[in-house]
Amino acid sequence: MANYFSSDFTLGILGGGQLGKMLLTETRKYDIKTFVLDPSSDAPSRLACNRFFQGSLLDFDTVYNFGKQVDVLTIEIENVNVEALEKLEEEGVKVYPSARSLKIIQNKGFQKQFYAQNNIPTADFFRFPSIEELKKAIEDSHIRFPFVWKSTRFGYDGNGVKIVRSFTDLESLPKGECIAETMIPFKNELAVIVARNLQGEVRTYPVVEMEFHPEANQVEYVICPARISDTVAQKAREVALKTAEAFGIVGLLAVEMFQTQEDDILVNEVAPRTHNSGHYSIEAAYTSQFEQHLRAILNLPLGKTESKLAGVMVNLVGAEGHTGEVVYQNIEKIMAMEGVTPHIYGKRETRPFRKMGHVTIISENVVEARRIAQEVKETIKVISN
Repeated sequence: MANYFSSDFTLGILGGGQLGKMLLTETRKYDIKTFVLDPSSDAPSRLACNRFFQGSLLDFDTVYNFGKQVDVLTIEIENVNVEALEKLEEEGVKVYPSARSLKIIQNKGFQKQFYAQNNIPTADFFRFPSIEELKKAIEDSHIRFPFVWKSTRFGYDGNGVKIVRSFTDLESLPKGECIAETMIPFKNELAVIVARNLQGEVRTYPVVEMEFHPEANQVEYVICPARISDTVAQKAREVALKTAEAFGIVGLLAVEMFQTQEDDILVNEVAPRTHNSGHYSIEAAYTSQFEQHLRAILNLPLGKTESKLAGVMVNLVGAEGHTGEVVYQNIEKIMAMEGVTPHIYGKRETRPFRKMGHVTIISENVVEARRIAQEVKETIKVISN
C-alpha cells in the first residue's frame, strides 16, 4: 500500500468548486498533499489545497502539464479535456474516473447508447446531430410532442434540459447535437451513490429522494432515506450497482433515476464524482461521500455507508432579482434550529439560482427532518448586499 499520508504523494483535483472544497476537508483530515486546477482565481478550493493552479480545464496542455505533477488525478466536474487524460494514463498517471468512462459520460448521447448496449433500463430516446434534424423528425411524425430535449454536451443544474410541447419551444434552443427522450410520468426522482475501489470492493449508499424546484429544474431537497418501499429501494440499488460495474468506475458514481408509476426503475443520468445528492452524508452517514471518494480512488477499504440518522439537504441558491456581493440573510435563525448545519461554499458573488451553499437537517425521524427543512428554506435567503 502506498504511503499517502504525511508524505510527498500528491493528489490532483481537476476543478476547484464546492465539491473540491468539501473533498479537501477530508484530504486535510488525512494530511494528503493536494494540487487543484481551476479557471477561476477565486475558486472555493483555492485556500484549502497545498497548491492552486489557475487555468482552463478544457485546454489539452494545461490539463496535461498539471497532471504530470501528481500521482493520482481525480475530478470534481466532468467538463475536462479527456484527450489530456488519455495521454496521462498512457504515461502512467492514475486517473479516476478513467478517461474512457468520462468520454462516455460527458456526452448524453453516448451515455444513453451505453445504457442500451449494457441492458441498463432507461427512457426511450433518439439522437440528432442538430436541432434541424430533430425538427425534421417531428415533421415526419417519428417524434411526437411532448418530449424531453437534452443538449448532449455541457448541461448542468437544469441547463441543457427542456420539456418540448410545441415547435415554439424549439426556437430558443441551441442548434447543436441533442437527444429527444420520451417523457416519463414518474412517481419519484431517486438517486443512489455507488462507491467502488480498484480491487472491485463496492458499496451503495441508501436511496435518496429528490424534490425539484418547478421553474429552475434544480434540486431543492434531498431526502434520506427516500420515502419508498423496501422493494423499490432494493431495485434502485441493484440498478445503480449494475451501472457502476458496467462503467468499471473507480471512485463514486451518482446514479439519478426515475421511479415509474409501475415501480420500475429507469436511469436518467450519472455523474462519476461526488454529487449534490450525497451532501446529506457529511452529517448523517457513517462515512461521508467525500471521504468515501478518497478511499475509493486510493484503493483503501471502503467505509460504512449506512446513515446514523435521517437527513434532509436543502440547496441554498441565489434569490431571484439579486446579483452581486452575497449576504446570507437570517443564517443565525436557522443555526438556532435543532440538527441544522449550514455549509457555505465560498462564492463571493450571488446571482439567481446559483448554488451558494447547502443546509443539512438531521433527525431521528425523516418526516420531522423534512418539516424543519421547509422551515429552513422559508427562513434563510441568499441575497445581494
